[in-house]
Amino acid sequence: MANIAKILWTTDNKETAMNMVCLYAHNAVKLGWMDGVEILIWGASQQLIANDVEVAAKVKAMIKDGVKVTACQKCAENLGVMENLKSCDMQIYYTGELLSSWLKDSKGVISV
Repeated sequence: MANIAKILWTTDNKETAMNMVCLYAHNAVKLGWMDGVEILIWGASQQLIANDVEVAAKVKAMIKDGVKVTACQKCAENLGVMENLKSCDMQIYYTGELLSSWLKDSKGVISV
């Protein structure tokens, strides 16, 4: 069974994003700490990615290196950031069912 880290990223705090979410997720994949990392982006974190070129570049680099990044389509629509997120090459779809499956899995979800 694969060890997959699951991170629910909702904060728009750049320091937390860069020094926890991105730092851990990227290193966990690159250094083999986990078999994989999945990040679900909801709410304010989408605005941070859409409006901060450094954060967007980090997200693109993580995706390129194998971190699976998915954004909630409803949040993106509500916040008007759909095109910005698409430019990062992440998956975007309605994710309520995905989050529910993570919670039912009961192996733990990191929420930031």
